[in-house]
Parts: sequence; C-alpha cells; structure tokens
Amino acid sequence: MDLLTDMQVFLKHPCFDIIDKIATVGMFLGVCYTAYLIIRGILPVLYRLGLGLSMRKVAIFASTESYESLKATLVDSKIFKQKNIVHIKKDNIDKAKNESLFLVDWETFENKIDDVFSARKSDQTAVIIYAQPSSIPNERMSQIGNRANTVVVNFRGRLLNDILTSLITTSFDRKS
Repeated sequence: MDLLTDMQVFLKHPCFDIIDKIATVGMFLGVCYTAYLIIRGILPVLYRLGLGLSMRKVAIFASTESYESLKATLVDSKIFKQKNIVHIKKDNIDKAKNESLFLVDWETFENKIDDVFSARKSDQTAVIIYAQPSSIPNERMSQIGNRANTVVVNFRGRLLNDILTSLITTSFDRKS
C-alpha cells in the first residue's frame, strides 16, 4: 500500500499538472490543424465533384447505337442523371459549345475530331475519347495527347473513373 500511496503523491506533483496542460493545448491545436487541413483540402474537392455531378452536362459525340450504349453505361452507374446527358451527332457539333464535358466515340468521330476540339469553349472543357485498343494511330495519338484536359480510354470501367476525375479537375462555369 505504501507504494500505491507514494505513486499517487508523486503524480499529484505540480510538474505533472503543467505537463497535463501542455498536452491538452497540444491536442487542441492538433485537432484544429487537422480540421483546417480537411476544410482546405478535402471539402473543395467534394464540392467540385458535387457540382459536377448535379449541374454539368456530358455531351456524348456518337452514332445513335454507340450513344445508347455509352449513355446506358453512365446512367446504370447511378452516378449520372439521364437529364445531364446530351447526344451530339456528326451534323450538329456546334450544339455542344455550352457543354462542359465531351465524351467522344472514336469510331464515329475519327474524321471529325478536330471539329470536336474546336467546339470547346476553353481548355477547361474536358474531352474523353472512348476508343478500342490500338485504333488511334500513333501520330494522331500524340496530337491528342498535347491538348489540355484530354483523356483516351478504352475500357468502360475506366471510362467512369476518367469522367469523375475530369469533373473534379475542371472547373464549372455557372454562366453556361
């Protein structure tokens, strides 16, 4: 019992009271700094993703058959709303000028890809080209690769990931 009593007396020393207060202040500052990092780092990304999913439209450049297939992929994911998907045909590329994300079926728009790029308002309009593996010639691929916010994808699962990433990395203009 003497050891227990001696230990209690030792821990009630004023030095331990100071250490306790310093540790409490340190924990409080650590929690505040962590909250600051979350607010500065994670919340803006979540906000941009939320805006992108709720307000931005995906313009799908494709034939009717390819459009239905790509649209089904987006809608079936339950991430995109059907009302936010617009079909763009070869003869009305200018209809996409106000859209903020372009999904291009390479097979349909291979010869009109320059028109698709010229329909972008700015480099903030992401262009995702869906193509079969090795269907884009190397010289064309390097031309596409030199453009800002452009992605070439050849798998449906990867397509959804690239669209979500593009929604986060490009800004949303409320005026359009």
